[in-house]
Amino acid sequence: MSKIEADRLLKLTVISLRKWGYFKEGTHTGTVKWTRSGFESMANVVSYIGESDKSLQLTYTRPRADNRDMVMQYNVPLTTTLCHYGGVRYWFICPVYHKLQYCGRRVGVLYLGDDYFACRHCYNLTYASRNAGGRYKGFVSIPDLEAMEDKVKRTHYAGKPTRKYRRLLQMEERFETGIIGLAKQLGVSKKK
Repeated sequence: MSKIEADRLLKLTVISLRKWGYFKEGTHTGTVKWTRSGFESMANVVSYIGESDKSLQLTYTRPRADNRDMVMQYNVPLTTTLCHYGGVRYWFICPVYHKLQYCGRRVGVLYLGDDYFACRHCYNLTYASRNAGGRYKGFVSIPDLEAMEDKVKRTHYAGKPTRKYRRLLQMEERFETGIIGLAKQLGVSKKK
């Protein structure tokens, strides 16, 4: 049985929730929205950040075959680790039970596979990049190149190229190599 690709599922990330202010001291309430293929999904998120208790409460609906939506509501425990330069980094503790055993992995991303948000291990997920064949593995697309260009804020620092700029140059080189290779293949196929 082939694995489901994680890129196709709705996901909840620690990085996004931190950016949106859910991990500040106290209780914070909000809505997370996903839009895919014209359909919109929403989840209400309530975060409780205290001295000893840290958790998220997720509330959302899941459609059923009998046209009655099921309301899902459960808590996702949070934990923290210390950062080297001060502060803390938040993590989800996977809230899914398998065969009467609590998964409990510390993860940064939860995916909505069936009815619950869980880690990629619980849903046995893979990534599209792992499934790319050897022929297309080094291929760089125009959207990938444009996304990398958007990430590069400055090209040099202290007279040296920045890491992101070097990565962009490598991607541009791979893109050009791919285009040249494609042109050669098209040229060869025309001569036959």
